Amino acid sequence: MTAALARLAAPPAVESFFATIGADPLSCAFPRKGGAHPGGPMAPVPAAQLATEWDRLMATPRSRRAVAYVHIPFCENHCLFCGFYQNPWRADLGTAYVDALIAQLTGFARHPAQEGPPLQAVYLGGGTPTALSAPDIARLVRAIRRHLPLAPDCEITLEGRIHSFGTDKARAAFDAGVTRVSLGVQSFSDAIRRPLGRKASRAEILQALQELVALDQGAVIVDLIYGLPGQSPEDVAADVRICADLGLDGLDLYALNLIPGTPLLTAIEKGKKQVAAPDQLGHFFAAGEAAAEEMGWRPISTSHWQGSLRERSAYNLAVKSGADCLAFGAGAGGFLGDLSFRLTPDLGHYAGQAAAGTGLVAGMMRQAASALVAQAIKAGMERGLLDLARAEAALRMLVPGPTQSLTDHFAPLLAQWQAAGLWAPQHRFYRLSRAGRFWQVPMTTRLLGWLAHHPDLSRN
Repeated sequence: MTAALARLAAPPAVESFFATIGADPLSCAFPRKGGAHPGGPMAPVPAAQLATEWDRLMATPRSRRAVAYVHIPFCENHCLFCGFYQNPWRADLGTAYVDALIAQLTGFARHPAQEGPPLQAVYLGGGTPTALSAPDIARLVRAIRRHLPLAPDCEITLEGRIHSFGTDKARAAFDAGVTRVSLGVQSFSDAIRRPLGRKASRAEILQALQELVALDQGAVIVDLIYGLPGQSPEDVAADVRICADLGLDGLDLYALNLIPGTPLLTAIEKGKKQVAAPDQLGHFFAAGEAAAEEMGWRPISTSHWQGSLRERSAYNLAVKSGADCLAFGAGAGGFLGDLSFRLTPDLGHYAGQAAAGTGLVAGMMRQAASALVAQAIKAGMERGLLDLARAEAALRMLVPGPTQSLTDHFAPLLAQWQAAGLWAPQHRFYRLSRAGRFWQVPMTTRLLGWLAHHPDLSRN
């Protein structure tokens, strides 16, 4: 082996995974926060194998815990910050699209993949599912309940916007079997919302949420974003307090993700809008989390707080910890076995193939052999702790008699990140501090990166 090849084959220095140690870990621990989800090693499945692999998945009964995702790929307008926009909403599109979804659900029920552990949660996301008419929402949810193997306590979430979701539509959704509504609020401030393309006013939001809570038919959740143009940490704290005062069941609090190609990032690059500096975002998160604690809310992940026992966030916790995920709808993404996949986003192609259930896959990725260990790490970190015992058990399933424990392999990171103020040992765990909870995604990404160089896993 040449010297150059040897350098390429050698693992990186563990120091490259270290955090910066400083007086304010919320600001300086890592260069930037990054995306909402930590990745993992995957390899694309060649296009020529997609049909064969899909047929194999559909012909194989499931064996792991599972959820389902149902995609509604329409939006009433393109919010400046959003990177998920696919198709403009038109009222005449809804019924035909729901027809296609129900055809796919009906066809799936005839496949062996329908068999297996009952689904713990179903998430209707988008896009804007609440743009659908009340009758279409109701018949879609009833079809989900009829054709999918749901657990008795299955959480069924309808995602959407307050602008298109009135009390009558909410009643229809709950009566059909929705148990949870998740609405994108982002901010209650008119001065912050309106420039982002959000139509509902603060007064309209408050009234709509009060009416949903008064219905008392399911969990009511909102999404908040911090780091928006014109926003301060005090604004974030005020938004969290409003959620508690309204009697909501839960909230998500996410950092603004500046996605290439979105109108907001374009406006920032042209100097038309300004957002908080990256080293200040941690203080926005800290203000929101402190307000949630002040109001008596409990964190059930590093980005989600529970305001009542009605809220479980079952779907989100499951998909972030390696559960199988069935997928329905144009552009929907799912995961089965060791394969993640995305269905065709083309509406015409989807409608033509939905009933047959073939020719729907647009792409697939295969997980690395170390996925079980990675999932154990991700599952704990999502909840704010590193569970080394669970990760060690996953490693022994993959590599009987490993030559090095994960505790020894991660020892430099365990010590250095503790010195940086990101976590501290507690029982069998390393529990994240407030700064660590803010930096959870880059920490998890670095843990998975260093895991790939474990002496037993790097040979597989």
